[in-house]
Amino acid sequence: MKNLYLTPEEEQEAIKWAEDASWVEREDYNMDLEYLACVKDILDHKVFQSMDHYMQHGDTTCKAHCIKVSYLSYCICRKLGWEYKEAARAGLLHDFFLYDWHTHARETGERFHGFTHPRAALKNAVKHFDLTENEKDMILRHMWPLTPVPPKTKGGMVIIYADKLCGLVETTARIKRWILYGFGRKSAA
Repeated sequence: MKNLYLTPEEEQEAIKWAEDASWVEREDYNMDLEYLACVKDILDHKVFQSMDHYMQHGDTTCKAHCIKVSYLSYCICRKLGWEYKEAARAGLLHDFFLYDWHTHARETGERFHGFTHPRAALKNAVKHFDLTENEKDMILRHMWPLTPVPPKTKGGMVIIYADKLCGLVETTARIKRWILYGFGRKSAA
């Protein structure tokens, strides 16, 4: 399937960038003042900051994953002249479900996180932030085709792409590190 958003070189750069969370930890995105103008209220919010307590893919926190998805969506949409502000904001909040999905089913009996978390994220997002109708739609529809209705906007489709790319790279990066550095080794206690 051909990538309609990025050149092959840009896609390779995005993969390297999604693999490496150090730029998120260093908060390098703070150097992009236009991006910050779109999302600073969310980034600074204590409930958003609490997402550091939940793991998402591999050894990436939910907060770091959402920042990656947000910034990649913002960059793509800005490059293409699409709704980059809304994509940046919805990207930050697309997984704003505020629980550890690895233990959620066991603790609550609620199953099918992949299908249900967009609604939980949207519920939390509207509780804490003023959102446009497009931002709400982007959050609610980010798991398409698992959820049956696709997003209404191009930016919503970009969030789907960015989420899948970042999730895949984050998961495979951990597996790659485990194979290269941890497979078959005993801890040096």
